[in-house]
Amino acid sequence: MSPGIGGVTPHREVGEKAREGHPVVFVLDRNHRPLQPTSPARARKLLRQGRAVVARHTPFVIRLKDRTADQSQVDGVELGIDPGSKQTGIAVFTTRNGNRSGLYAIALAHRGSRIRDALTRRAAYRRGRRTRNLRHRRPRFSNRTRPKGWLAPSLRHRVDTTTSWTARLARWAPVRAVHVERAAFDTHLLSSGEPPSGVDHQRGTLYGTEARAYLLAKWEKACAYCGATGVPLNIDHVHPRSRGGSHRISNLCTACVPCNESKSDQPVEDFLRQSPQRLALVLAQAKAPLQDAAAVNATHWALWHALDAAFPTVRAASGSRTKWNRLRTGTPKSHTLDALCVGELQAVDRTPARVLVVTATGRGSYSRTRTDQHGFPRLRLPRQKQFFGYRTGDLARAVVPTGKNAGTHTGRVAVRASGSFDIRTAHGLVPGIRHKRFRLLQRADGYAYANRPEGPTPSA
Repeated sequence: MSPGIGGVTPHREVGEKAREGHPVVFVLDRNHRPLQPTSPARARKLLRQGRAVVARHTPFVIRLKDRTADQSQVDGVELGIDPGSKQTGIAVFTTRNGNRSGLYAIALAHRGSRIRDALTRRAAYRRGRRTRNLRHRRPRFSNRTRPKGWLAPSLRHRVDTTTSWTARLARWAPVRAVHVERAAFDTHLLSSGEPPSGVDHQRGTLYGTEARAYLLAKWEKACAYCGATGVPLNIDHVHPRSRGGSHRISNLCTACVPCNESKSDQPVEDFLRQSPQRLALVLAQAKAPLQDAAAVNATHWALWHALDAAFPTVRAASGSRTKWNRLRTGTPKSHTLDALCVGELQAVDRTPARVLVVTATGRGSYSRTRTDQHGFPRLRLPRQKQFFGYRTGDLARAVVPTGKNAGTHTGRVAVRASGSFDIRTAHGLVPGIRHKRFRLLQRADGYAYANRPEGPTPSA
């Protein structure tokens, strides 16, 4: 089975923009072992000839019926991982002579904030029960110990989903090595706010720390006071030191030279008196917590150990190296392209034109009722989740020959005990289709899928 992807360009100039290509198709042999990914055109040809069948809809995976891994040339692929607080970028690529060719890109959207909110609601419910006049229950302290390496559920979720998707990719592609990026900022050092002394005072408050890089990312490389970009930026104290301001990172911002000189030692409220909207924005942004950077820092060791236990070769790289690779190769900024630039490389020859956005949605709820605004149950949900062979969230295709819903509809189904299902497609919701019209494409697996062109993504 040939790779189906063109060879790397032998003499590309450093900084030259890499060519874009369609994402590849993953290939399995007749024994469900991964082969080298192939091009979409080659996959369509194999399906038309009857030599392959569809093994999975999203991501698209085919299985050959007449080939085994022993009869094929399998060069292998590598994975790049750019962990983030809200999204994690995963890139599948091949490497030849230090040049990387991106084959597939996945933007994994976490649901850590939803888990945190659900745990907060649960804590509120339990706190309310403890204050009510209910029967006494003996305290249970023996089940409250936390094992070594314990992470909060919202943080553990980020590690588990990332390792789960690397394991999935290893089932569909011959993964030989994994490159993972470490955290970019030392939040403890940034938050300490200790005044410098001795030679550190002579070199400046921010010498030898990553505070400048963090502030440039936090304020989007713009002046906090006027919004100017593309100009030299200084580090300024929002509340001046002469008036009691501290060196903490929450009291620092980026400022252009004119604004920095004009503000001098004025309170920020006086300096931006004529711009109340800008003042409110500066005060809110200055107090923005380091929770995104802290979440990445808290999970990067757990992610490292999980990947090291699952793959024979795992290499770590710094965030600054990823940025240097991206700027040197002229690669745009995004989570998936950062994942392609993790670690040691010479050039990037090819990038996927589209990204598979995988959003963690969970597998439903244990709740068997819905409540009103006062917390009283207003309806009962059935204990059975599967009806007529389908569950809510399954990917299916409905072919309706006649009626107002005539046509072919592909999307996620919402099941009912009556046998009348709804299906949500890319064009909207189509209600009231009989279950006999559906054909299952892929079982619900706790994730929602979408495709988008490669482009900028949130930095967290």
